[in-house]
Amino acid sequence: MAAYGLYTHIASNKFRSVLLLGGLFLLVYVMVFAGALLAEVFINSNRPFEVYISLAARDLIKALPFATIGAAVWIVIAYFFHQNLIDAVTGGHDVTRQEQPRLYNLLENLCISRGIPMPKLKIVDSPALNAFATGLNRSQYAISVTTGLMKSLNDRELEAVLGHELTHIRNGDVQLLVVAVIIAGVIGFFSELFFRIFFNSNWSFGGGSRSSSSSDGDKKGGGAFAIVLLAIALIGVAWGLSLVVRFALSRSRELLADAGSVELTKDPDAMISALRKIEGRGELEGATSAVMEMCIDNPREGFADLFATHPSIDSRIKALVQYAGGRDPGPMPLPRSGDLTPEIEADDSPTGRSSGSLPPGPWEGSRPSTPSPAGSTTRPINGPFDGPWGRR
Repeated sequence: MAAYGLYTHIASNKFRSVLLLGGLFLLVYVMVFAGALLAEVFINSNRPFEVYISLAARDLIKALPFATIGAAVWIVIAYFFHQNLIDAVTGGHDVTRQEQPRLYNLLENLCISRGIPMPKLKIVDSPALNAFATGLNRSQYAISVTTGLMKSLNDRELEAVLGHELTHIRNGDVQLLVVAVIIAGVIGFFSELFFRIFFNSNWSFGGGSRSSSSSDGDKKGGGAFAIVLLAIALIGVAWGLSLVVRFALSRSRELLADAGSVELTKDPDAMISALRKIEGRGELEGATSAVMEMCIDNPREGFADLFATHPSIDSRIKALVQYAGGRDPGPMPLPRSGDLTPEIEADDSPTGRSSGSLPPGPWEGSRPSTPSPAGSTTRPINGPFDGPWGRR
């Protein structure tokens, strides 16, 4: 499917994602076939290689309905309980407009501007700078934001991050990622279970002494040994490919979510600045790899970037500069311990707007400056980072 614009890229990405998801289900059947091979060897280890293949194929046909039903049941369980599991891992909790007016108003304005239903808002008490979207249907959709992110980003940058996560919901990314994590998790669980059992036990093939002719050993014990090697190879390949599919689904969606955020906010500089501030600061302590895959940035890197779940921040910013006309302030040094001063301080105003000379959001017009009370001194809030418009 050729893609020429943002929305055709989204449609093309959805089509490829469905194919990848179908590939995950095929890997489940590969695991079933490998299990059938091992079961036939366990029942009788004195058969030729071709007989094991034929018997395992017959077993696979019989087991297909049960494997499909089992995978579907696993998905149904996750459908109802995945958010509870994620909240238990991250410590996220729901918040209302009264509790977080600034965050709530920013998200509500984005939803109103596009006629999008308002997802739930959750706060994760963590100094990490990160956010993620979850949910499998409209009643479950939620956007979780860390307290560290709220303290370190100004309104425009925070709005860009919310737009990024809202785009994941609009594009249907969260459903595919949750299902992919579930299916890949099943494959990984049974793969690890098999390898633990196999390497912690003493298996023998050939049914005793092999003092008979070598051709007889090849037909009997040799056939069993080759079948076990084949089963191990199939399980290992299925496990590896399930990880690759998970990573492919995650990596291919981040660039589109960045572009979707710019399309919502009309502010590429804010998205770029937010990514620079988040870069290297997003590690959620205690979070599983599945949760980190859903975040706006996953600082956990794979071997030679092969198993990284997200494109690098540099490549994402390069795309925003090239296609959205944004400006890159360059990498921002990590703050020293205890040196991270919140760039935004809470305001006592009922609207929840932050104090300081922040630029207005894209939905607001220019506002006249309010004179300071007599005798008071006003100075800009200084943070540890440089934005694309210079130090604040």
